Formats: sequence, structure tokens, C-alpha cells
Amino acid sequence: MTDERYDLVREHIRDVPDFPKPGVLFKDITPILADPTAYRIAVRLLEERCDLDEVDIVAGVESRGFIFGAALAATCGCGFVPIRKPGKLPAAVHRIEYSLEYGTDALEIHRDAIKAGSRVLIVDDIIATGGTARAAAELVEKAGGEVAGLAFVIHLTFLDGLSKLTRWPVVTLIDV
Repeated sequence: MTDERYDLVREHIRDVPDFPKPGVLFKDITPILADPTAYRIAVRLLEERCDLDEVDIVAGVESRGFIFGAALAATCGCGFVPIRKPGKLPAAVHRIEYSLEYGTDALEIHRDAIKAGSRVLIVDDIIATGGTARAAAELVEKAGGEVAGLAFVIHLTFLDGLSKLTRWPVVTLIDV
């Protein structure tokens, strides 16, 4: 038995060829956001699939993780914490650097955003190679939190990003 709600969300993922560079097929979630039914269903599916009884805080990864994470936090009565690129947060931060295919990047979180022992659900729009998601999870742990899980709307299966996240529970809605 299939759940038609997943099909509705899938139908609202737009393929954008050659973005941000030639040869890349970008999975665009803005049509989901533009359709109130698709957006509400995507957030509801995340809510249903994640064990929110075990979550104190939802953390969203910049920037599209904010869109789904904040909505999910509001529906489950949790606080929301942004995980940002360097230099975007105004107070003292924890920082973690991670490797990319060519170079490095970093993520930051406010030092006072997560109380020690808080269970944190990390949300982003897409899991690709897993590097950013893994860095976000390690950053939450560095800040004193416990990663309750990671949740993604889209999973790019051909990039095997889940192999970098085996330490934590993971939920994905749409596999492409």
C-alpha cells in the first residue's frame, strides 16, 4: 500500500539542470514551499516519521533546513536552533570544520543554544554526500547535545550520504 502524500511531495520537487554548475541536476524544493498543501504534508510526514517524543530541540541546517525545521519545531512544541555558515551568528559560537570534495567548509551554532544533554533532531532539505549532515551532528554533540536523529525531505541515494550517518537514526521522505 502506498501513501499518496509522498507522491504529492515528490511531484513538487523540480529538477533544475546545470545548477549550480554544468552537469549537476539540482533538486529544487521551492515548488513544495509554494504549494501550501505540499508544504503542510511534507512537514506532517516528517512529524509522523520522527520520534518527536524524544526531542527537546529541532536544529535546522542553513538555509533550507530552517524552512522545514522551524515548521516542525512549531508543530511539535520544541524550540528551534539554527546551524549556520560562518560569521552569521551574533553571539559566541561552537564551530566545526569539515571536508568537501575540494576544500573545507564550516558550521556554527550559538554556544548557549543547546543545554547539556538536550536531545536534538537535525533537519535539512536534502541528504547528498552526507558531509554537511555529519558536521551538523558532530557540532550538536560538541555543543553538549545528544543527536536524537536526522531528518531530510530528499535523499540522493546515488551519493551514499547515509553511510556517513550510521551513528544516528535517520529519516528520509523521498528517495531519488
